[in-house]
Amino acid sequence: MKIVGLTGGIGSGKSTIAKWFSETGIPVYNSDNEAKKLMNESSEIRRKLIDLFGEDAYLNEELNRKFISSKVFENKDLLEQLNQIVHPEVFKDFKNWIQSQNAPFIVKEAAILFESGSYNDCDYIISVIANEETRIQRVMERDGVSSEQVLSRIQNQWTDELRIVNSDFIIKNNDGLEELKEEFEEVYNKLLKKVNAS
Repeated sequence: MKIVGLTGGIGSGKSTIAKWFSETGIPVYNSDNEAKKLMNESSEIRRKLIDLFGEDAYLNEELNRKFISSKVFENKDLLEQLNQIVHPEVFKDFKNWIQSQNAPFIVKEAAILFESGSYNDCDYIISVIANEETRIQRVMERDGVSSEQVLSRIQNQWTDELRIVNSDFIIKNNDGLEELKEEFEEVYNKLLKKVNAS
């Protein structure tokens, strides 16, 4: 079974693409959601995060995402340590998940597919890209945050230029949903051909 990595910077629209893959019957593993789930449910990760961030890492037994975000976005070393705790567990979880899938290919959606190194396990990579101004606007509206906060997150991720040269397929998301759907369908059909030919 082929593994297709799906990535894109914050506010690029990769979640919409993942949803469309799912609607076609392709299994989608959402690395970011699974990471959040593991941070809430794994006692080992919980203990390590409290060691790293202090008791404020959890609020009423739930991961205190706002607190952790505020810490890691101003401190790259902390972000690196957080990733070293969470990524190996997400990788294990993904390996278990893929065993129970039955499809021509599966999609692994990850905001930091390249940064985490998990792109190495993918047969094909799709990057969703969009203009920075568009992305900033989308995230400000979606998350109720300032443009400075969004920019800070963008700066912790790979640039679109780097994503483009390391991807097999590019989906541009600067226009409307209709145009995005057309791009998705084109990539989906090309992928099916490649997977069926291999």
